[in-house]
Amino acid sequence: MANPSPRRTLPLLTSPHKSGRSALTCEFRCGNACAHDVPNTSDNAYFGDVVTSVLSRRGVLRAGALGAVAVGAGVAGVAGAVPAAADPGVEAQGFGRGHEHGRGALRFAAVAPNREDRIVVPEGYESAVVVRWGDPVLPGAPEFDYENQTAEAQAKQFGYNCDFVTFFPMGRDRGLLWVNHEYTDEALMFRGYTGGNAATEEQIKIALAAHGGSVVEVERVRGTGRWTLVTRGRRRYNRRITAQTPMRFTGPAAGSDLLKTAADPEGTTVLGMLNNCAGGTTPWGTVLTAEENFNQYFVLGSGAPEDQKAALKRYGIDTASTTPGGRRFDRVEERFDLSKHPHEANRFGWIVEIDPFDPDSTPVKRTALGRFAHEAATTTLAKDGRVVAYMGDDSRFEYVYKFVSKKRYIPGFDRHNRTLLDEGTLYVAKFTGDSPAAEIDGSGKLPADGGFDGSGEWIPLVTGNVSHVPGMTAAEVLVFTRLAADKVGATRMDRPEDVERNPVTGAVYVALTNNSNRAPAQADEANPRAYNKHGHVLEIVERRNDAGATTFAWSLPLVCGDPADASTYFAGFDKSKVSPISCPDNLAFDRDGNLWISTDGNALGSNDGLFVMPVAGRERGHLRQFLTVPLGAETCGPMITEDQRSVFVAVQHPGEVDGASPESPASHWPDGGDSQPRPSVAVAWHSRGKKIGS
Repeated sequence: MANPSPRRTLPLLTSPHKSGRSALTCEFRCGNACAHDVPNTSDNAYFGDVVTSVLSRRGVLRAGALGAVAVGAGVAGVAGAVPAAADPGVEAQGFGRGHEHGRGALRFAAVAPNREDRIVVPEGYESAVVVRWGDPVLPGAPEFDYENQTAEAQAKQFGYNCDFVTFFPMGRDRGLLWVNHEYTDEALMFRGYTGGNAATEEQIKIALAAHGGSVVEVERVRGTGRWTLVTRGRRRYNRRITAQTPMRFTGPAAGSDLLKTAADPEGTTVLGMLNNCAGGTTPWGTVLTAEENFNQYFVLGSGAPEDQKAALKRYGIDTASTTPGGRRFDRVEERFDLSKHPHEANRFGWIVEIDPFDPDSTPVKRTALGRFAHEAATTTLAKDGRVVAYMGDDSRFEYVYKFVSKKRYIPGFDRHNRTLLDEGTLYVAKFTGDSPAAEIDGSGKLPADGGFDGSGEWIPLVTGNVSHVPGMTAAEVLVFTRLAADKVGATRMDRPEDVERNPVTGAVYVALTNNSNRAPAQADEANPRAYNKHGHVLEIVERRNDAGATTFAWSLPLVCGDPADASTYFAGFDKSKVSPISCPDNLAFDRDGNLWISTDGNALGSNDGLFVMPVAGRERGHLRQFLTVPLGAETCGPMITEDQRSVFVAVQHPGEVDGASPESPASHWPDGGDSQPRPSVAVAWHSRGKKIGS
């Protein structure tokens, strides 16, 4: 049985929003970003405007840059790709090398789209909850009591909406699970909640404590693929990070005037992290967690100094309203009032590094990786041993970035390695299509060459304390990275979210979730559909398959939606045999190089889910749905263990549908009965101990 919760099929619900998200999700997840003007008003050229010299330039890339990587006349293939350089850090985290495509053939029957209030997995698989909102994490934490919550209890319990999940093995049957807590939905957390202005101070403090992240010890159940919380004995690694946890800044922008406040005149320390979405791990065994939609937590940007308003607005902060709204964190912590502390917003939107094995360590915000609505920070090694981190900026018309360290990774030299993310070069991507502008009309119709593809370059923004952007200092580039990327002509994308590198081929994949605001005239070859409500996935093959390269070839192996829709594309695979998919969000790879995709905001009317697709060989493009999450939930994570016997998924905001409330919950997952829904991390495994997907 996949889940003990009772089957509960509800009628399809409609949503007035441009995506499949509910009004509740839009309000609490991102502050109704889609209802506001797009922050990026730059006039960076679209691909259709810059194709004059592409064909000859792309020919050079194909001949001299891609080595053995096969790039066909259509979408670029990677069947013959040179394996990525050995990366002992990635190997240690469970993403091994040296596995050939085909060894991990996918043989499960796809799960059908549905609206059930449970996790649905294929025949032969099981699932179970690992940890849920309110479960005790720290010593002295009480059992969860929905009707009698307190901030003191929440600071010791598992936080609210879980997102990024990663796993650190400690032997075969034990490990540490890191989980982000992205945002709170007070309308579902508290009875009678009517908004931040009317919230009690205790409710606001509970919400602050429910943000951040958790480290919990887990153990395998009797040699199966199931994992549970360790609940007995001393759990020395367990930890809660909240919106009030002391942190420090490092890197070139640390100590900048732009980070200084009355509470921190040195500009080197900050309290907490906010809206942490996806993330990554480092070769030295730490977590990188990404602050995303931090803008929604701040009020009264209208009272900030005039010379700072343009930058605040570029980051989606309201600079017009004179009446505070939202969660009103400023009612208990004045720092969220920008009329009094205008630099406080600059202290969020960073990549935060946390050591899961040292619960007393101070989290670090790495300023060298730039500031924007971070979605991910996936690391790998360049061929010369430098550390590379890929990142997306999850907003409409925003950019794809990467950071390359100055110094090389040295296995086992921890003190040296922990400085690598403080000095290097931050780049932003510019993509160029190879098809005539007339063939990219916004309809999603393939161009004459049979695929959406082209070439690209990584444009340097800053190296250490040296800015490459005219008129901006290094600190300004790092604090206002979006403005810097605007200036250098980066390509405006359809909500870049997770970015992951294939451990077998070395190709890089970007989830582009959706963008209903893209008009037909704004379509380009990397974002070929107007009003793109279903999203797509982009594939990058860097020069000589080196993560440190500054040029690359790219293609779109997956253009999401209903396979019956002519605008969808599944790498040329027979569309009558694939699953429908909408709004790709988080990505992961198994050791065989298969791409796993979780979705957020399914605009096809069914529950979100987890999908898998081979990216090479005859099965390239054969996408199948592996599981669905309960009603109203988003699928986050996913995390596949090194032995491929378990896949963790974070089930975020179950029951978050229009009209839902504590008095009338739309979901009772995971506890069933008449219980309130609780965001949770779940695990799925094959009942006979086989690899996931086999």
